[in-house]
Amino acid sequence: MDLSNLKPAKGSTKKEKRIGRGTGSGHGGTSTRGHKGAKSRSGYSKKLGFEGGQMSLARRVPKFGFKNFNRVEFKGINLDSLQELSEKKNLLVIGIETLIEAGVVSKKDKIKILGRGELKAKLEVTAHAFSASAKKAIEDLGGIANII
Repeated sequence: MDLSNLKPAKGSTKKEKRIGRGTGSGHGGTSTRGHKGAKSRSGYSKKLGFEGGQMSLARRVPKFGFKNFNRVEFKGINLDSLQELSEKKNLLVIGIETLIEAGVVSKKDKIKILGRGELKAKLEVTAHAFSASAKKAIEDLGGIANII
């Protein structure tokens, strides 16, 4: 077997429907577009969400809610993942650069340390924000929680 005798599986390909090539082809005349109306004309494209004149879903469903454009989105990192990172890399100081190198966060992320899990090491942690329980857990072990 080589590339010269490869062909698709039987029945997997169909012949192209050649439209507008005379009445003998069976697809001449209106070229499968039917008679009259916008869809039969060249250049037709329906509006996004158009439902044939029926009130579109976007207009039927009521508007609700509110999006706060001043919201600051934080990437949450828990104490157990800090403990794991400090054990794995033998660290006493964990900053944003350390977390980026470890692949936990990306450069643009704002970081908030959250209180899930148990911290055993005395760490100096630098982040954009801390939850109250995380800050307490770090400081109870004699560590430092630095806010940027």
